[in-house]
Amino acid sequence: MSTLYDQAMEEMIAAIHEWFDEQLKRDDLEKAVKRTTLQMGIFNDILLDYRPGRTTVDSVDLGLDEGLKSKNAGPFTEEQVRNEIQPKLVEVIQERLDKLADTPLIDYRFTFRGKFPTTEGKLQVTLLEYINEGKRQQLLERIHTYVDQKLLKGSYPTKPLESFFLTRHLLDPKLFPELNVAWTIAQYNRIQELNKGRQEALGEHRGDIIRAITSWAEHYYLPRYFDVQSSAYSANVYTLKPGVSMEKGEPQSEHGEHVAQPIDLLLYAAVMILRYEPSYSKPQGLTFLELAKQLGSSRAVRMMTEGSGTYAKEDIYVKNEQVEFTANDVFSIITIIIRKEEAAAYEQALAFIIRLLKQGFPKSYKIKLKSSLKQYLPVKGLAKSDTHRFFANALEYPELHPLLEEYAHAAIEEFEFYADTEGEKNCMPGSYAAFGLGLADERYFPLVEYYMGKVDDEHQSVQDKFTAALAEKHGVTSSSIPVLVACLRRSTDNLKLKIQPELEDEAKLELLVQSLQGLNSYEVEHVLYPIWGKVEKLATMARKAEGRRKELLLELLKAAGK
Repeated sequence: MSTLYDQAMEEMIAAIHEWFDEQLKRDDLEKAVKRTTLQMGIFNDILLDYRPGRTTVDSVDLGLDEGLKSKNAGPFTEEQVRNEIQPKLVEVIQERLDKLADTPLIDYRFTFRGKFPTTEGKLQVTLLEYINEGKRQQLLERIHTYVDQKLLKGSYPTKPLESFFLTRHLLDPKLFPELNVAWTIAQYNRIQELNKGRQEALGEHRGDIIRAITSWAEHYYLPRYFDVQSSAYSANVYTLKPGVSMEKGEPQSEHGEHVAQPIDLLLYAAVMILRYEPSYSKPQGLTFLELAKQLGSSRAVRMMTEGSGTYAKEDIYVKNEQVEFTANDVFSIITIIIRKEEAAAYEQALAFIIRLLKQGFPKSYKIKLKSSLKQYLPVKGLAKSDTHRFFANALEYPELHPLLEEYAHAAIEEFEFYADTEGEKNCMPGSYAAFGLGLADERYFPLVEYYMGKVDDEHQSVQDKFTAALAEKHGVTSSSIPVLVACLRRSTDNLKLKIQPELEDEAKLELLVQSLQGLNSYEVEHVLYPIWGKVEKLATMARKAEGRRKELLLELLKAAGK
């Protein structure tokens, strides 16, 4: 046994030295921590995974836990690991750490963990926990300076890298042992406020906020009250611990205001996930709401039925003889019951939605509709959803068209999509109104052009189907060519637009040439492809053409950079 023990110690010590030696070869340490004042060092958590002959030391868990519950998985007892192996490994780690603690390699805190196969099964042990108090104080000062200068007094967008660190620091119990929930949530809101209007970057900031709170909830908060069964392949299973007292009601200050509690962070994360994360993440948001409910949060119960409480009661609930509306911003659902199928009912519904959107209701919402009317737009490939049906129904009333245009302008937002569409049927809020109005009347062509300017053609393709329907309805005219070009600029390579016969008319072809002026050559080529296919085909046609038509085709080729 002593030989086996000696070999094991030798292998583990060699792996530890090898890891430190490898890191010291890096020449990017200073550069890495200079990207932001909110990073004190590169590494704060290292794992030694002992497996005879293939031991690893890394900042991520590279191993599989196949031996976690098996018996006789290793030659050592748990007692041997804790009493003999751990002290010797700590000595080696501490010796290396002493020389590196103040370098950029090591963060203000450093945890070295070990995973060992034992006779009792797989054992995970925290070998060493180290806090560099000097670095900790310096980081705290930097955090408060950043919050004061960049968030509270700042007026410019912040950097995603700064949010990556700050969102986690604010929930780090080693930095903030006394969690100030209201203050922390205020900083998260300020980050979002400063980055409003920069959708892609805002998504990154929100992702960091969500991941930080989720990590805090899963590692610190929820394990206090629940037994957690975790799995690498499925969601955690939470079972309320025996004897956990259920808090009834919400804490109030002496003035009657709600006093923020840690559970409010859990609810904040739930709303963020349900409102902004992809559909596959939403079950986690629902889980957080349900767990808060199990902990006795009456606020969680209210949120499930009424929404977050952000909006006045009269803005989320309306009921009269003609209609009944309910809006829940937590689930991004607007429920509409039409009791009388008439213009006035849909007018009220549109006004209700517009008012909500202008107050910040999630644009990626969906409608649950109860109505006896079942209209859909004459555009193939759209989702046969309640949201689609509602707008198609409303479009039946010409007197509501100006209000539908107002709705479309309030709803259209790049990178947002109706919550009941996905894949090929994905479509930006405002799509049904813009499509319906564009098909109904030329006066709404400017709205269609505005809409197309916002389309995210990497994640949406329904504009192809609409473009085909638009061309079929309005044909190729002096009025329709500019809007058709706007549509074609956002088309995918799958669109084939059958308007070649109309472009045999030289006057119409000339209008197309004129409408392409000022575009980049790649944009022109993109517009021409759905009509003629590859530009080589157009070149062949130009060679065979004569007179003015030949000149126009050559102009198109020149505009396409050919």
